[in-house]
Amino acid sequence: MAGVFCLGIATLDYVYSVERVPHPGEKDRARDLVVTGGGCAGSGSVAVARLGGRAWLTTRLGDDVTGDAICADLERDGVDTAFTRRFPGLRSPVSAILVDAQGERMVVSYSDPAMPEGAQWLPASLPAGADAVLVDTRWGEGSLAALRLARLAGVPGVIDGDRKPTHPEMVTTASHVAYSEKALQEVTEQNDPHLGLRTLAQSASNWLAVTLGPRGVLFMENGGISHLPAFPIEAVDTLGAGDVWHGAFALALAEGQSERGAVRFASAVAAIKCTRFGGRDGTPGREEVERFLAAHP
Repeated sequence: MAGVFCLGIATLDYVYSVERVPHPGEKDRARDLVVTGGGCAGSGSVAVARLGGRAWLTTRLGDDVTGDAICADLERDGVDTAFTRRFPGLRSPVSAILVDAQGERMVVSYSDPAMPEGAQWLPASLPAGADAVLVDTRWGEGSLAALRLARLAGVPGVIDGDRKPTHPEMVTTASHVAYSEKALQEVTEQNDPHLGLRTLAQSASNWLAVTLGPRGVLFMENGGISHLPAFPIEAVDTLGAGDVWHGAFALALAEGQSERGAVRFASAVAAIKCTRFGGRDGTPGREEVERFLAAHP
């Protein structure tokens, strides 16, 4: 069993299904509601566990009922939360999300600004069985520390670049960085993702990619930029798609898959997730993903 040590944000999400996002001043009724865990690293760790890997999650939470719910949800999926720290008197991250009839979402999140940035309490080495590291960009000092542990252990260190990294050294320490389209624009100031990724690739010593949702994934390969199209699906809920993509990608690398194979595997996981309402609750298990891949050669 391959393992992935995950570090970053975990939230409690209130996910509302609506026909359309209301205009300011309007009142509306939701068609459905799911209360579930979320967050980049949180959902990435759940994807690892559901896909048959061992997952650890290091995150910062308050000592509150929201934090209790976040940990309980992760542990139900088999995620090891022993490295998570609870801070007395602080509030755990929470989000309200509206998902419209086309599957697109609007997110409003809250994270306690008093949450400590220091990473001195992190372990001095990766836990036994960790074959890759996955971090997000929400906690710069912690993510950099975890990526350094990956380097020391000689295992892949993956950044979920859904936002511009807050700590410049994170990118150069990681072995793999997969940006969202918006984050790539922020980093390169280029509106064309092909051009933006090509610009970064010219001086990069690591592997880079950009996820484009229904337009697939661009990634470095054989000295150039390759493209894998997205799987054809009818999206119901895109919430968490990028998070589970990165979890699946990190697990595939931990298992020894090639980057191209890992991109394809991760894209299948994200595609299946998008066909179901409920954020990361729609994350599939390994057998379903293997059947999906077999049906889409």
